[in-house]
Amino acid sequence: MNLQRPNANDALQTGNRSRNVVPQSGICSRCIDGCRGNCDMFRATFRGREVLYPEPFGSVTAGADKDYPVDYSHLNINGYAMGAKGIEADPDRATFPNVSTETAYGAQNRVKMKVPIFTGALGSTDIARKNWEHFAVGAAISGITIVCGENVCGIDPGLELNAQGKVVKSPEMDRRVREYRRYHEGFGDILVQLNVEDTRLGVAEYVIDRLGVETIELKWGQGAKCIGGEIKVNSLTRALELKKRGYIVTPDPELPAHQAAFKAGPLKQFERHSRLGFIDREGFMQEVERIRRLGAKRITLKTGAYPMRELAMAIRWSSDAKIDLLTIDGAPGGTGMSPWRMMVEWGIPSLYLHAMAHDLCERLARRGLWVPDIAFAGGFSSEDHVFKALALGAPYCKAVCMGRALMIPGMVGKNAEKWLRGEDEGLPKTVSRYGMTKEEIFMNYEVLKDKYGAEVESFPLGAIGIFNAVDKIRVGLQQLMAGTRSWQLPFISRQDLVALTEECAKVTGIPYVMEAFRDEAHAIIDA
Repeated sequence: MNLQRPNANDALQTGNRSRNVVPQSGICSRCIDGCRGNCDMFRATFRGREVLYPEPFGSVTAGADKDYPVDYSHLNINGYAMGAKGIEADPDRATFPNVSTETAYGAQNRVKMKVPIFTGALGSTDIARKNWEHFAVGAAISGITIVCGENVCGIDPGLELNAQGKVVKSPEMDRRVREYRRYHEGFGDILVQLNVEDTRLGVAEYVIDRLGVETIELKWGQGAKCIGGEIKVNSLTRALELKKRGYIVTPDPELPAHQAAFKAGPLKQFERHSRLGFIDREGFMQEVERIRRLGAKRITLKTGAYPMRELAMAIRWSSDAKIDLLTIDGAPGGTGMSPWRMMVEWGIPSLYLHAMAHDLCERLARRGLWVPDIAFAGGFSSEDHVFKALALGAPYCKAVCMGRALMIPGMVGKNAEKWLRGEDEGLPKTVSRYGMTKEEIFMNYEVLKDKYGAEVESFPLGAIGIFNAVDKIRVGLQQLMAGTRSWQLPFISRQDLVALTEECAKVTGIPYVMEAFRDEAHAIIDA
């Protein structure tokens, strides 16, 4: 494993003075009285709880960098020299551009997607809010699903509540749904997520009745943290407002000492936290039925990197309730706002969790019970990751949920708009090497122009960036699928993977590379 430095990381803007560090604690092996910094403990001396979180908040997404004993890189993809699945074995027909990457999920009212990927929950963080137009339009024109995450209504400055404390107006949620639907063409969907506060505020009622949203996602957790969602708040007035709306706000903005600390300067931000949910089967089934009665066509569930017990609950209860999609998010995750050490050190890592999920789904199927459609999440960013996840979870895994990997092209494309206007010193050399106009720089600009005409001129460039990134994953996935002789996604199987280590084979049940196809090989030699 790579050297971990528990008391120094770029995410926290901290570093060790010494080149020699105690592996377990991350403390310099020689800590000097008089050191001028800047490890975590040095900063915490002055800034306290502020050092829990990556920074600068609102401008950064962070992903944990712990190197686990076994991960998806310990799996390799097989390639075959014979046969074709889903197409005639003809060199003129069985070409990789003819591979279909379309997928679908849902118990009844199924959702099709052009590529088996979708966004993670883009909720109330500044990153999601500032970039939503780029993310939403990009997902829509790419034909994939987008998840509008928790607390969007709850932190909306324009939120209006009725006498019962329920949402009657949320301009921010209206904008979120509207931007995705502008270019939605039948592929993908917008999912609106519920946590404890969203349920209390009546978000499901609002988005179903007023906005015609068809899919609600219940949230048990995520891979990046094991507590509720958080944001930071730079205003005392805003902190007091959010506490009045029912959120946990820390430090308590109503305490005179904290108000004085904020006015004096050392306390620069408050944190708004969501409450922890507590699950039981009866309550879960009742909530599913309640949302169905409200008119939702689909209900999905997002669960986090919990141990096998909670994973089994998610799978079995989703089966019993006929949930349309269960997203299983492994550690360490990436986020716009999570405690750093929690993100690094808590939870079941993705490969382990997903191997458990397949085992439990197989057990469910052997009992003759219905297995819900599954999506895997937790650190995926490229076409080979997508293939491995689909193969490891076959035949139950229908898609891969991506967080930062789909946010990055949206943010980079957005920044390209500023650079093209001459802001921030103009185009960097990493971009200007391709040209000086958006038509020259963005590879699929003319493809989109051919489809949308002059309207493409008004597209946010982050959306075009996402379209390009999704296209890269789509074509790369076509190539990998053709290599395994699978021309449609349902033909991808666990047989298409090998484990590079015996430990990986033990964890996943995928054959060790030296054992895979051994019997068939011996039969050929011995014939």
